[in-house]
Amino acid sequence: QVQLVESGGGLVQPGGSLRLSCAASGSIFSIAVMGWYRQAPGERRELVARIFRSGFSNYADSVKGRFTISRDNAKNTVYLQMNSLKPEDTAVYYCYAEPTGYWGQGTQVTVSS
Repeated sequence: QVQLVESGGGLVQPGGSLRLSCAASGSIFSIAVMGWYRQAPGERRELVARIFRSGFSNYADSVKGRFTISRDNAKNTVYLQMNSLKPEDTAVYYCYAEPTGYWGQGTQVTVSS
């Protein structure tokens, strides 16, 4: 079993920055890839970024150049640095551990003036 706890969401103005954190515990040896997904009201959950144990990462086109995913293997924590935030980034952001199937509880990010 894997537990994922997100933190760092909040309200920010357009152009601002936030950093999300996701701390993993439990059977962390089973985690190969950590990812961030988001879901806006009335929309499907979508991939934002993923990072492998090696450090290789990939991003959704909509966030490339603005968001950066990183991981601290010693702390079993993955981060999502979000810069130049736009109103369309507003969503609940979820942490996901592949291939375990476990999700975090989600953290709300609201970008509004």
